[in-house]
Amino acid sequence: MIQPNSSTVVILFIMSKVYSIKTVQQIPVSLEKAWDFFSSPANLQTITPDNLGFRIISKHHGEIMYPGQIIEYTVRPLLGIPLYWMTEITHVEDQQYFVDEQRFGPYRMWHHQHHFKAIEGGVEMTDIVHYKLPLWLLGDIANSVLVKKQLKGIFDYRFRKVEDLFGTV
Repeated sequence: MIQPNSSTVVILFIMSKVYSIKTVQQIPVSLEKAWDFFSSPANLQTITPDNLGFRIISKHHGEIMYPGQIIEYTVRPLLGIPLYWMTEITHVEDQQYFVDEQRFGPYRMWHHQHHFKAIEGGVEMTDIVHYKLPLWLLGDIANSVLVKKQLKGIFDYRFRKVEDLFGTV
C-alpha cells in the first residue's frame, strides 16, 4: 500500500482531466462541396456564434488547407475579453479528415479532428475534440460550471447553421 506523503498530494492536486466532445452530422451535399467549405479558414466565422466575437487575424494563413498551416484568431468567450488563439493544421488527408491543434490560446491542450465520409444522399461529418484546461483543479471546476456548456452551445450552433446552409439528409 502506498503511504501518502506531500509529493503524493501535489501529484494528485496538479492532475486535471482531458475532456472530449463528439458530434456527427449528415449533410445533403457532395463530399467535394463539404470538404471545400469546411477546410476553408474563411468559413470558420460563418459557423461560429456571433456572441464569441470570433475573428481571423492572420495575414498569411492561405486559402487552401495544408499541414503546417498556422491560423490566428481572436475570440471573446467570456465578458467580451479578447483572447488570442493560434492553431496549426497538423494533418490533412484530402476529402477525408484534417486536424487542428492549438499552439497558443485559452486551452492547455486542444486537438480537433474533422472527419468526412460519403454516405447515401450526402456526407457524414464527424467532429472530435479533446481539450484540457489550464489551472488544474480550477480548470476542472471551470469546465463543469462554464466551458463544457459553452462548447456544447458552439457545436449546437454549428449544427443548426450547417442545416441552414446545406439542409438535412
